[in-house]
Amino acid sequence: MEPYQVTKSQNLAKLERFFNQFKILPFDQNSAKIAGRIRSQLNQLGIPVGGYDLQIAAIAMANELILITHNIREFSRIDGLKYEDWEI
Repeated sequence: MEPYQVTKSQNLAKLERFFNQFKILPFDQNSAKIAGRIRSQLNQLGIPVGGYDLQIAAIAMANELILITHNIREFSRIDGLKYEDWEI
């Protein structure tokens, strides 16, 4: 194995160990219902959010979690979403 390949595989192993610490939350049926409600409300107000941000917010709300983000401008539009900005 070439030295570069060894380093690359070691880095991949480190990344896998790091990411294995986190639980991946699905965009399930409950999240989809919440996302639909949010999209409808914001479209009526003329202030839609991006599709991915909508899904992220819905997953957080479905699991009663606080969303950690620096994208306050986008997520502050979502009524009922608990979020914090941890940027220093």
